Amino acid sequence: MSTAHPRRWWALVVLAVAQFMVIMDTSIIGVALPEMQKDLGFSQGELQWVFNAYVIAFGGLLLLGGRLSDLLGARKIFATGWVVLIAGSVVAAAAQTAWAEVAGRAVQGVGGALIAPSAMTLLMMLFMHDPKELGKAMALYGAAAPAGGTAGVFLGGVFTEWLSWPWVFIIYIPIGVATLAAAKLLPAVGGRRGSVDLLGAVAVTAGLALVVFAVVRAPESGWTSTGTVLRLGGAAALLVLFFVIQKSVREPLMPLGIWRVPRLGSANLAMTLLGAAWIPMWYFLNLYLQQVLGYGAFASGAALLPMTVLLMIFMTAITAKLLAKLGAKPLIGGGLLVLAAGLLWLSAVEPTGTFAVDVLPASLVAALGMSLAYIPAMMAAMSGAPREQAGLASGIVNTTYQVGSALGLAALTAVATSQGAGQPGDPSALTDGFGAAFVWAAAIAAVGGLITLLVMRGEKPATGSDADPVARDEQVRA
Repeated sequence: MSTAHPRRWWALVVLAVAQFMVIMDTSIIGVALPEMQKDLGFSQGELQWVFNAYVIAFGGLLLLGGRLSDLLGARKIFATGWVVLIAGSVVAAAAQTAWAEVAGRAVQGVGGALIAPSAMTLLMMLFMHDPKELGKAMALYGAAAPAGGTAGVFLGGVFTEWLSWPWVFIIYIPIGVATLAAAKLLPAVGGRRGSVDLLGAVAVTAGLALVVFAVVRAPESGWTSTGTVLRLGGAAALLVLFFVIQKSVREPLMPLGIWRVPRLGSANLAMTLLGAAWIPMWYFLNLYLQQVLGYGAFASGAALLPMTVLLMIFMTAITAKLLAKLGAKPLIGGGLLVLAAGLLWLSAVEPTGTFAVDVLPASLVAALGMSLAYIPAMMAAMSGAPREQAGLASGIVNTTYQVGSALGLAALTAVATSQGAGQPGDPSALTDGFGAAFVWAAAIAAVGGLITLLVMRGEKPATGSDADPVARDEQVRA
C-alpha cells in the first residue's frame, strides 16, 4: 500500500482548478461569440470554429498528452501545458482577424491536451492509496469539468458585458501563472523510457479536423457534392492510417490492447454521445437567449447559472453516493435519458418565449442528466486500466468526450442552419433552427442511454484491493 501524500488535498485543489479552467475554455467564449463575430468578421457558419479549433486540437492531441505524461513525468507535462495555454491565450486576446483568433484557440487546445491527462495521472498517484479517498477526489475533480463548462458561460457574460471579449482569454494569463507557481504542491512523478508516436498523433488529429471541416462545409457545398465526399473520404483514410500505425509501431500512441479493459469501450461510447448532446445544448441555448430573446451578454450568462449550482450540488454530494450504491451502468444510462428529456423539452422553445418557462426548467432537467452520467462514465472508463496506463486511459476518455463535442456541434450546426438558424435577425427562423438542433441532440442522448443500458456490463465499482491499482498490480504479479 502506497503512503499518502501529505499535501494531497491541496494538490487536488490545484488539479481541480486546472480541470475547471481547461473545460471552461471550451465554453467561456460562448457568450462572447456575437461580439467576436462583429469585430472579427466571422460568418454565422464560420463562428463555430472559435469553439471547434480548440476542441479539435484538444481532443486530437489528448492521447499524445497522455503518452508524454507517462514518459516524461506528469508534473513536467502539466506545467508545460500551462505555458502553452498562456501563449495561446495571448494570441487569442490580441487577434485582429478571424483566422488569427482560430489559430490562438488551436494553441490553447494544445495546452489543454497536455494539462488534462497529466492532471488525471497526478490525481491517481495522489489518491490511489485509499479507494474511498479516490472516490471523493474523483467526485470533486469530475464536478470541476461540467461546472467549468457552464460557469464559463456566466463568466464570459461578465467579461463581455463589463469589459470586452478579449478578457475571456486574458483571464487565463494570471490564473495560468498562479497555477504554475502552485504546481510545486504536486508530486514529482517520474517518467519512463520510451518513444513518442508523432506520426500517429498527426494522423488522428488531422483526421478529426478534416471530418469536422467536412461536416461544417456540407450544408453549403451539399452532402453529396464532390468536395464533401473527398473530405470525408480523406478523413476516413487518415483515421484508418492511425489504427494501422497503432498496430504496426513498437510503442504506439494508443496500444489497441487497452480496449480489452472491461467497460472501456462502452464507457467511452457513452462519453462521446454525452459530449455530442451536452456541448451543442449550451451553444444553441446561449444563441437563443441572445439572438431570439434579446438578452445581453451578462444576462445570458446569468440565465445559465442555475445549471452550474445544480451540477455542483449533485456531483459533489449525490452522484458519488449513488455510484457506490448502484454502480455506473444505471447512472450513465439513466443520466443520458434524463438529458434527452431536458433537450426534448428545450426543443419546444418559442420566438416569444421567456426564460422562466422556456429555458429554466428544461435546462435544469438537462443538467441533472449530465450530473448523473459524467462522473460514472469517467470512472467506468478508467477503473480497469493498469497503473502504468493511467495517462493513456485518461487521454482516451477525455478524447472521446471532446471528439463527440466537436462532431456533435458541427453536425447540429448543419441541422440548425438548414432549418433556419442561418438567418440572423429573424427570430422565428432562428428558433426553428435551434429547436431542430435540440431535437437531434435529444436523440443522440437517448441513443447513448439505451446503448449503455443494453451493452455495458453491470458490475458495481470495485471495492477493497480491487479498487486500488497498486494492490491489483501486486496481486497480478503474485
